Amino acid sequence: MTRLQAAVQVAEFDPAVTDELVRLWRASFEFGAGITDPHPIDEQVHHFRTQVVPHNRVRLAWAGSELVAFMASTPRTVTLLHVAVAHVRRGIGSTLLRLAQQESSGTLSLFTFARNERACRFYERHGFTVAARGFEPFWQLDDVQYVWARQPEAG
Repeated sequence: MTRLQAAVQVAEFDPAVTDELVRLWRASFEFGAGITDPHPIDEQVHHFRTQVVPHNRVRLAWAGSELVAFMASTPRTVTLLHVAVAHVRRGIGSTLLRLAQQESSGTLSLFTFARNERACRFYERHGFTVAARGFEPFWQLDDVQYVWARQPEAG
């Protein structure tokens, strides 16, 4: 466990930080996918408020007063998991993903872009396997659906 990972506090979503969260999301998405998001930021904020928040539990990861990551999930899916670019590979995403695994119904599913090799390796390290490969028409990018299943207790 890294020092930053130990110092990170996970909290429930606070609507007051929506704009900050969406800026983190956009920067992380653009970094991972290697493309620029053409949507106006206010459209992405609206999407988050109306499409993500009502259907997911959203958790925030804080290092002091700095928002360093967030995850939107259900007991069966990880809808969004993004870490601030400056904090990638410090264990924060792992902390959030393990939380989703612990709280899951026993299986989880998620999608990522195939070109985001860092994310693909991350999910595979956490026991996710490729369930399907597809194509996301809006972004014109190949995507990968990953699944994870809790292993039965030994004994």
